[in-house]
Amino acid sequence: MITRFAPSPTGPLHLGHAYSALLAYDMARAVGGQFLLRIDDLDQSRARPHWEDQIYEDLSWLGITWDGPVRRQSDHFDDYRAVIDQLAQSGAVYPCRCKRRDIEAAADAPQEGVPRFGPDGLIYPGTCRGRRWQERLPSDALRFDLGKATAQGTPSFVETGPDHAGSHKVTRDFMTTHVGDPVIARPGMAASYHLAVILDDHATGVTHVIRGADLFEATYIQRFLLAELSLPAPIYHHHRLIRDDQGKRLAKRDDARAIAKYREDGLSPQDIRTMVGLTIA
Repeated sequence: MITRFAPSPTGPLHLGHAYSALLAYDMARAVGGQFLLRIDDLDQSRARPHWEDQIYEDLSWLGITWDGPVRRQSDHFDDYRAVIDQLAQSGAVYPCRCKRRDIEAAADAPQEGVPRFGPDGLIYPGTCRGRRWQERLPSDALRFDLGKATAQGTPSFVETGPDHAGSHKVTRDFMTTHVGDPVIARPGMAASYHLAVILDDHATGVTHVIRGADLFEATYIQRFLLAELSLPAPIYHHHRLIRDDQGKRLAKRDDARAIAKYREDGLSPQDIRTMVGLTIA
């Protein structure tokens, strides 16, 4: 088993991050597997070196060690672009100039029975489909044309988490009605989150993706892209979310529950484990 923890250096790690990291670490170590650390700094406009340094400090304090060197997404932008170029050569990638308000306007009058939102937000209506790759501008997003997918059969993925355990199929009809043509690169970025993470996980041999339940639906998009690239799918485990007293999911702006704050207040790593409901590894 090879698991990973992949935080973004855009703010302090909080209790939810601690739970996810500890769970992935415990699951790997319990079977003699490997635990990897990746820094998801795809969005360079928000990534900060001091937050990356604090990630290392917080994880080390929690007693988490990782195998091999840390992988940083910013070191692999050329790899992502090469895959996008590969997809573009098949004619399946087109530039999209739609702003969010354009997609919202198109979604204001959906067909009866067709959902308005999917795992990637507002379902894209295909406004820019048909624009040529050669017409792209730096301000354009790049989308994958579902109608030109070449993957054969119906890809599926295995989920072992508490809420959706079992095998799940990813049909083209589902992608069309619940996602629309997915973004594979955003303006000013080398790739989209969905494309970058599957390439990262494949490159490092990750066999089990352990992450929060809020990302379960995103797995459909990622599994579809894996199939299009003829890459194997890992096993997924989407765990429960750690919430505040009002039941709201924790966010990085919730500094009051930052790991560094608990450390400063004199709590121990075992106290953190107890707070998130994990026993000693």
